[in-house]
Amino acid sequence: MPANNPIPVNPGRKILVTGASGYVGGRLVRQLLSQDFAVRVMVRDKNKISGQAWIDKVEIAQGNASDFASVKSALTGVHTAFYLLHSINLGSNFDEIEAAMARNFATAAEEAGVSQIIYLGGIANDKQISQHLESRANTGRQLASGKVPVIEMRAGIIIGSGSASFEMLRHLTHRLPVMTTPKWVSNRTQPIAIRDVLWYLSSAAGLKTPVSGVFDIGGPAVLSYADMMQMFAKISGLRRRWIIKVPVLSPALSSLWIGLVTPVPTALARPLVHSLISEVVADPNKSIAGLIPPPPEGLLQVNQAIELALSRTTENQVESRWSDATQPTAPWQKAQSDPSWAGETIYRDHREKIVETSQANLWKSIEQIGGENGWYGADFLWWARGIVDRLFGGVGLRRGRRSPDTLRIGDSLDFWRVENLESGVSLKLYAEMILPGKAWLEFKIEDFEIAGKKMRRISQDATYSPRGLGGHLYWFAVSPFHVLIFPRMLTNLVRSANRKDYAESN
Repeated sequence: MPANNPIPVNPGRKILVTGASGYVGGRLVRQLLSQDFAVRVMVRDKNKISGQAWIDKVEIAQGNASDFASVKSALTGVHTAFYLLHSINLGSNFDEIEAAMARNFATAAEEAGVSQIIYLGGIANDKQISQHLESRANTGRQLASGKVPVIEMRAGIIIGSGSASFEMLRHLTHRLPVMTTPKWVSNRTQPIAIRDVLWYLSSAAGLKTPVSGVFDIGGPAVLSYADMMQMFAKISGLRRRWIIKVPVLSPALSSLWIGLVTPVPTALARPLVHSLISEVVADPNKSIAGLIPPPPEGLLQVNQAIELALSRTTENQVESRWSDATQPTAPWQKAQSDPSWAGETIYRDHREKIVETSQANLWKSIEQIGGENGWYGADFLWWARGIVDRLFGGVGLRRGRRSPDTLRIGDSLDFWRVENLESGVSLKLYAEMILPGKAWLEFKIEDFEIAGKKMRRISQDATYSPRGLGGHLYWFAVSPFHVLIFPRMLTNLVRSANRKDYAESN
């Protein structure tokens, strides 16, 4: 196939990015904007992306991939549409859901007059492939069932700061100097750097003419997962890992173990591990080189990709994380509060303090809560709650934070999600732990004067909306722990801000 010039021939052409709140989608938007494309994003909730640096530079279409009308509306006037949607956390029938979503998207794209669909899937060339990889391949087939040309790019393990695959690799290697692993740890894989994935995706958006086909994208090296772990250990300055292969550790047990040892929850680890039972190696007959050349500086070697991802993590420059995207029907989000007609009950734990502390440092201390910074006291109880959450299939505390110092709307924060943020004024967190109801934690700073003296009120509210009798009993069961947690949290938060004030004045 003759090379098709990947330089945008019409920089103003409109591009739709689905999954813009996810790991790849969030980064792709920035890449496309840097190439002067007009970008529209389709998201379920526009508030989830309101903290992104590019929010004022894109059009926003709010809709659900299962709703034909909203999908068609989002696609109207679009030249190229990126399909970056996954439904792997939606239960055992996720493959049927993904297929239906893809068919819906293909039909809507055809009716809206879209010229090109670009889809990022997974390499599936082995005879033995998992349900996850088969679903990814079937999604590509469903998208291509319409009349709109589809470029299906298939990638293996993506290495980049914040990716689920990278976090799984990093924490397994760092925390386990000796590990027993299934024999699939010796299977071959062809990882690729997120930088190179974005190159191929954004280049495809600028092709002169629409193209149909399946193309494998992989890095320059083929190696085993065990080799990657040893490489990671060496780059991190760790001793060589002892890897003992056993034939009895099933993918299901492996995912449970990964859910315990790493920040990646079992529900997400399961499809990642199942993918490793196959050899994920690019097929030379499906090479993308004839359509899009490699980046001018060449593809990153595996060790270079690991080094780059580690440096981004160390320097707190992680642009997006695997935890940025949420599934609306994940187990910890299924619980609804009692309906309004039932006389909805709201439980609240309210605390406040009047202080002279500077507003700037109060806000810094609020914004730094959680993750490795801790929860300002009673961290053991937070840790215990996280363990309980993970045992019941929740996310637990190990998701941590994207950055130790700053937050943005949509960020995951341990088992919370930043629902609303007004810099210097308020922070509202929504609980994504497993609960028989819904819960929020909110901080506010208010300025006022007393006898001409400027003061500040800092308030802390834990709010809970129960579901059914179990929800009400849950609140009363945990209330004794609230007495140990919440007063200390606010006191130590103010102390932290006062220490900042003191350090600045001295």
